[in-house]
Amino acid sequence: MTLDWPTLLPLIFAGLMGLAILIYVILDGFDLGIGILFAAAQDAEQDTMIAAIGPFWDANETWLVLAVGLLLVAFPLAHGVILTALYIPVFVLLVGLILRGVAFDFRAKVPTERKHRWNRIFFLGSLIASLAQGYMLGVYVLGLDVGLGGMAFGALVALCLAAAYAAMGAAWVIYKTEGELQKKAVRWLRTALVLTALGMAAVSLATPFASPRIFDKWFVLPSMLYLSPLPILSGLLFLWLWRQTFHLPKADDRHSLTPFLTLAAIFALGFAGLAWSFYPFVVPDRLTIWQAASAPESLAIILAGTVVVLPVIIFYSFYAYRVFGGKATDLTYD
Repeated sequence: MTLDWPTLLPLIFAGLMGLAILIYVILDGFDLGIGILFAAAQDAEQDTMIAAIGPFWDANETWLVLAVGLLLVAFPLAHGVILTALYIPVFVLLVGLILRGVAFDFRAKVPTERKHRWNRIFFLGSLIASLAQGYMLGVYVLGLDVGLGGMAFGALVALCLAAAYAAMGAAWVIYKTEGELQKKAVRWLRTALVLTALGMAAVSLATPFASPRIFDKWFVLPSMLYLSPLPILSGLLFLWLWRQTFHLPKADDRHSLTPFLTLAAIFALGFAGLAWSFYPFVVPDRLTIWQAASAPESLAIILAGTVVVLPVIIFYSFYAYRVFGGKATDLTYD
């Protein structure tokens, strides 16, 4: 393939869209996970957990907006096919995000005796959004199969992705808190890791069998040798993190960020495997990146805007995480 400018532009946008999705899953994953963990936390612990995500959670969703926006403007044909097949779960996702957004603010403004209602809504919204995302991932992996088999696999992946988000949330709580809540978060992480590993294994095993083309990319030499480090390294990281949960928290809070960084690395490895499996298709076995892409002239204009917007988002994200670093303190609303 000749990488001239019209050929390179769709590749650039596919890479940008993939990067935005990965960052969203990691960053918004931990605050969705903390919402799910509300079901196992006490009232005072819930306040601390909210304080741990308060400065970040709204900005984290910017990456989802960016990913969907790039899909719409850079790959309009794919946007139409994917959204048509996943219309209902996308609607459910939006309902979940709206519920948790409203609950996040209202829980701090209502009388104390009504606060628990909004805490439950925050949990419910986080769980609904996580399950919807997992279901969409499962259906997408099977080539947008909305039959009974695709729906069943989507339901399995939905549960496992919710567990993965819970693991990310627990890892973030370990980093941002101390004392008894931090110890409890270690136990949460240990439990959630089991379903997270199950989910990644299910997706990894199902993906090669989704189509003969993907099977050949994974189980034909020499590709099999080149790709083998992805599942092996992921498995080793899971085992290492599992063992670490029996030694956390450490004295002087050493390595409190390690579980979160380890899970982020596992997510990145899993995403790399999916990206390789589906390349060059943006709609599995239907539309390639180039078939679904907008005209090169349109992509060039969109790229100019992206070059301006993306560094601003990245700078703000780094700045926010630096300013609000350290342990979570009481979150107050003026």
